[in-house]
Amino acid sequence: MGARVTNSGKKAANLSTSSDLLEQARALGINHSATLESALLQTIRERQRVLWRVEHQQAIAAYNADVDERGVFSDGLRSF
Repeated sequence: MGARVTNSGKKAANLSTSSDLLEQARALGINHSATLESALLQTIRERQRVLWRVEHQQAIAAYNADVDERGVFSDGLRSF
């Protein structure tokens, strides 16, 4: 499910961004390539979580309905 960072190497990509933003990042010593990779990874992981929830929504609802109706296997074992 999760995004994986692999050692597949780097690939050049042409991207456009605000020139002011790029200048500020350079002035502050921010590595824009590393920052982009981090932001992309975070965005990919969040999108994958959302898609997983959508894909499994029916199964989760069915499980929750079953638990509501029958309880869970440990109901008779719990002491709290």
